[in-house]
Parts: sequence; C-alpha cells; structure tokens
Amino acid sequence: MVTEDVTVVEGDVATISCRVKNSDDSVIQLLNPNRQTIYFRDFRPLKDSRFQLVNFSNSELRVSLTNVSVSDEGRYFCQLYTDPPQEIYTTITVLVPPRNLMIDIQKETAVEGEEIELNCTAMASRPATAIRWFKGNKELIGKTEVEKWSDMFTVTSQLMLTVGREDDGVPVICLVDHPAVKDLQTQRYLEVMYKPQVRVLQNYPLQGLTREGEPLELTCTALGKPQPTDMKWLRVDDEMPQHVVVSGSNLLISNLNKTDNGTYRCEASNSVGKSYADYMLFVYDPPTTIPPPTTTTTTTTPTTITGMCVDTTATTEPAVHDSRAGDEGSIRAVDHAVIGGVVAVVVFAMLCLLIILGRYFARHKGTYFTHEAKGADDAADADTAIINAEGGQNNSEEKKEYFI
Repeated sequence: MVTEDVTVVEGDVATISCRVKNSDDSVIQLLNPNRQTIYFRDFRPLKDSRFQLVNFSNSELRVSLTNVSVSDEGRYFCQLYTDPPQEIYTTITVLVPPRNLMIDIQKETAVEGEEIELNCTAMASRPATAIRWFKGNKELIGKTEVEKWSDMFTVTSQLMLTVGREDDGVPVICLVDHPAVKDLQTQRYLEVMYKPQVRVLQNYPLQGLTREGEPLELTCTALGKPQPTDMKWLRVDDEMPQHVVVSGSNLLISNLNKTDNGTYRCEASNSVGKSYADYMLFVYDPPTTIPPPTTTTTTTTPTTITGMCVDTTATTEPAVHDSRAGDEGSIRAVDHAVIGGVVAVVVFAMLCLLIILGRYFARHKGTYFTHEAKGADDAADADTAIINAEGGQNNSEEKKEYFI
C-alpha cells in the first residue's frame, strides 16, 4: 500500500489517499487517529459529514476532509484485508496562521535622538511564527520571545530604535514569516519632533559683491517640527545698526557702509530647542570708473597678463554665509589689463630708442692717425735721427680705428 502525509491550513480541505499496488480485490478501509472506521470500502460508518468519498476502486480509496481544525491533526490508518492484513498510516499536519498581528509603540511622538521601544505580537499561530522588522527598506534586528498556550504559540518581538529627524514619517514594518500565510504585515509611521534647521538666503544682490552705497536684503528660513514660531535677527558681538530694517524673517540695509561689516545671526526656536545661522558681511568699496583707452598709431606686441583672485574668507561652517564670497576677479582683471598695456608701451618705446642710437653711431665713425718713426735707433747722431724720422713720417702707413 502507498500513501502520503498531508499538510493543510486550518479551515481548508485535506485529501487522504490509500492506494494498493497489485490489487487482488481485497477490502480497503480508512481509520481516524482514534482508530474509528471512517470508510469501509465505499461505506461511511462514521457520522462526521465532513468526510466525503472522492474515489473508490479495487486499487484506491480517496477521502476528503473539509473545514479542517487542529483537533483533526494526527495519524490516519489505511488497512488492506489480506492474509496477513496490511496497514500503513498517513499524518495530517494542521497549520494555523497568526492572528491579531499588531505593533505597540512606547511613545506616539518621539524627540530627535531619543530611543523608543516597539513591540510586534503575533498571537495563536501553529507552528511558532518568525517576525522581521523593517524601517523603510532597511531590515532591523529585534529580540524575540515565544510563549506556548496549549497547542498554539504567541510570538513577541521587541525593537529598540534611536530616531532622528530623517525618520519622521517613515514606516516601521512588522513582517510575519509563516508557512500558512504570505505577505502578512502591519506597520506604524514614526512621528519625530526636532529643533529648527536654519538657513540665511541673500535676496539682493543676487550675485557678486556687497558694495558700499548699495542695498542688502537677507531672508531667514527655518524648518522644524513643530514649525518654529519665534524667529529673530541680531548682530554678533555688537549692536544692530539703527538703519537696519528687520521685518519678520527679512533683514534690509538700504545703503551699505563700512560700519555695517560684521556677523548677522538669525535665531529660530520651537518646543524642542533653538538653532541659528550666521551671515558674515564685508562691504567693499564702490566700483571705480575706468577711463577709455587712448588710440595710438604705434603697433605693439600683444601682452597677456593672467591674474588670480584668492578668496581668503572661506569657512567650513555650513551655517555661515560670507558676502565676500562673490566673484571680484573680473574687476581686478580690468586693472591688471590697463597696467599691462602701459608697461607694454613703455618697453616698446625703449626698444625704438635703442635701435635709433645704434644706427646713429654706426654712421658716424671716429678716426685718428698714428705715426711711428722707423730707423731712429740706427742713426749715428741726433741730426741723422731727425732726418730719418721725417722721412719715415712721410712714408708711414695710415692706420685707422673705428668705434661704434
């Protein structure tokens, strides 16, 4: 005889099959775990109507059991009346999915940086279920405790979680892993309170430098939970100038001057705490008017001057805005170009002067003559030496030297 074990979810239908190899028309019967006859051939002595005959032949007895419960679990016997009799058994295993899956959170509203406790409970399952935790798409590890009640199991998983502002509105999911059910889960959304995050924005000038005589407009933005209600401007280590106009989150200076240099701070607070952001103001001189270049007929060699402007006011503070961070390289490049042009003209004029002087000295040669008396050393007396010298003077060669 041949049969197979059956696994069924509570409330579903289980099918029990007793098959005979090499049938000789012997009688087949099916018995329950209490060894009560369910079917004898195609007759059902047991009065439980949940058992129904599916198929009967000399080689098979197949019976279905509807609305299966935990009490139906156990061994069922297939008997074949031969000589000697044959008997095998099949086991029915009943799975019970967890009920009342729920998440219990220690605090409905948490503060940023606080550790909270969450508990997920899966009740009355068979076998014991496995619980997994997720925060968004990230899996977390909890601590599991299993309790057994009669034939059922209750599983509780505890999760300790330190929350931040990025967790506000993120779902925490409790997922059940059980053979009787798929994709059974429940979730709770985190509500996290956090202090304001403050930023200072420069509305005007939109780009470039803050210069003397020009206006400056700043706006302070603050994002927190709960939304900040108290927002104010102040000047760090000094009093706020009288001509500065503060209207809510806006700060306006209509006419900048050097005395406005300093650090301006925007503070915002809520029930969780207080935060601030700083703006460092540096007022530059007003732009100078550059005269138009004069036109000359002299052709010069183009000269390129490369200038580099280094911003020495860079800061690593993320909440500090520096008005000197504007691009002033274009203004300095104009001054350098004018100076370079003047230097090029002067160098060209000096080269022309050297060429003219060189040509002048080449055309005007300086000459002189030298005379050397020959034979004076061989004369017998002074008179003869004088005569020989005069003759030698007339016959001497003219020597010339040139100076450039």
